[in-house]
Amino acid sequence: MRFTLFCIGKMKAGADKELFDRYIDRARKTGRGLGVTEVILNEMPESRAQRADDRKAEEARGILAALNAGARLVVLDENGKNLTSPAFSQKLEAWKDEGVPDVVFAIGGADGHGQEVLSRADLKLALGAMTWPHQIARILLAEQVYRAMTIQSGHPYHRV
Repeated sequence: MRFTLFCIGKMKAGADKELFDRYIDRARKTGRGLGVTEVILNEMPESRAQRADDRKAEEARGILAALNAGARLVVLDENGKNLTSPAFSQKLEAWKDEGVPDVVFAIGGADGHGQEVLSRADLKLALGAMTWPHQIARILLAEQVYRAMTIQSGHPYHRV
């Protein structure tokens, strides 16, 4: 199984990127023992369209075009489900047990996701009731992917 984080826009160098990279590196190392072959980032360009709906539609087409057959799509969305870390971990593990080859996590642009992506989503996930800057959302998602793997492996990182 492979995990890919599709993110609209690029993260600039600095403390945010370093923290994101740290969690991705931890997830890669922990994932090897769990059958996760890759944890990768795919930064996609922001649309330059004038209208928000056009931007969202263009970005959605890019995300959907990049999906591999059989991939599960997890869309970060303010109206998505609020899962506990153990429930998130269980969802990922269930997909692994089903033989799902790819899980793609999508963080949209400043305007959110286009309807095509929201309709295609296998899971709409919220990171809580608050709105987060995209850089922080990336860090939170990367940390939760890592945390999910530590839960699956029985590592003490996740304490209840």
